[in-house]
Amino acid sequence: MYFTVKEMAEMSHITVKTLHHYHKIGLLLPAKITEAGYRLYSMTELERLQEILFYRELDFPLLEIKRLLNQESNRQKVLAEQKQLLQTRRNRLEQLLDTISKSIDFEKRGETMEKQDLFKGFRSEEEWREALKVQDQYLQDKYGYSLLDEQKEIQVDDLNQKAEESVRFTNKMIEALQKGTKFNDVQLLETIGEHVSYLKAQNLLSSDAQFVEQTKFFLEDDFHRTMLENQQTGLAYFLYVSAEAYVKEHKQA
Repeated sequence: MYFTVKEMAEMSHITVKTLHHYHKIGLLLPAKITEAGYRLYSMTELERLQEILFYRELDFPLLEIKRLLNQESNRQKVLAEQKQLLQTRRNRLEQLLDTISKSIDFEKRGETMEKQDLFKGFRSEEEWREALKVQDQYLQDKYGYSLLDEQKEIQVDDLNQKAEESVRFTNKMIEALQKGTKFNDVQLLETIGEHVSYLKAQNLLSSDAQFVEQTKFFLEDDFHRTMLENQQTGLAYFLYVSAEAYVKEHKQA
């Protein structure tokens, strides 16, 4: 039994154009192409499309999805891993919804939440390991580097604090980008300076130049650039050129 492009699109609730793009990049190839040039798909392709869309729901870049599916032929294993990732996201979203609901209640009462309640990180080492699992695997495969050392205990409170600072800084940069702020804006450079000072205090940076290299890596690496672009289009480039402007201004000061 075969399905046309139109039927595949209707069943999966995506566009025909998207299926054409998946074919073009080799992510989802038709089972056969007729003499008239029509693409036809079988159940095998339909199942692969399901797996692709689960990964897309998790914000995986298309090339990363292709790599993952091409190296793993066991559909049951792929689905089990996707289920685990989706459950982790669901737990995180439930946690965020709870924080938002509490924030709304405080606003209605004209009260201010305690600082520690404005940001809720993960509650256990297991949650952090699961949250970093995909990124860690990517770094291992491409760069031979691991974020997770099985022999080393994760300090949950410490990571939550660092994550809070990362969220604070990223949100300020997104806000600046949306407002059309120039790279050498004084307030923007102060925001970067505060973040760089924090990273240095945490021994996460040794120099201003290293911060530029970090933002350059985020811009050039597909996985990390996609993570930033999913939050705000143009964010990866904005971070990089703003970091360069900061270092240039800092040297002149």
